[in-house]
Amino acid sequence: MDDLMRFPGAVRRDTGVEAWFAGSGDPLRLLVSPWFERLRGLGPDVLELMHDHAPTACVGEAAFAYVAAYSRHAAIGFFQGAALPDPAGLLEGSGKRMRHVKLRWGQPVDEPAIEALIEAAYADMRARLS
Repeated sequence: MDDLMRFPGAVRRDTGVEAWFAGSGDPLRLLVSPWFERLRGLGPDVLELMHDHAPTACVGEAAFAYVAAYSRHAAIGFFQGAALPDPAGLLEGSGKRMRHVKLRWGQPVDEPAIEALIEAAYADMRARLS
């Protein structure tokens, strides 16, 4: 059985994702905006859509990451995060597969570690699909 979240409706640029970032003026959405741009830039096979009110990045139709903004923090989530190397210990969550990194205003961000998680999530999904 395929344990991947698949979204056949994913597209190169989703208007719902654009509206999510542009619409509210929420500062926490601005906090995750550059990270979603990084997800978009990983390769020509990266597609996107809104899923559960969160901009979601896919390799083809297989979701590998998302960003979200909540009332007190923002998050970068990984659909197969439990399988990712995390030497910096940033990933949170206890589910079977998903993990996330919390971001808060005024708190330091380990940008190289987050970048490594994003690249690992993309590579992991590409490997799962091959």
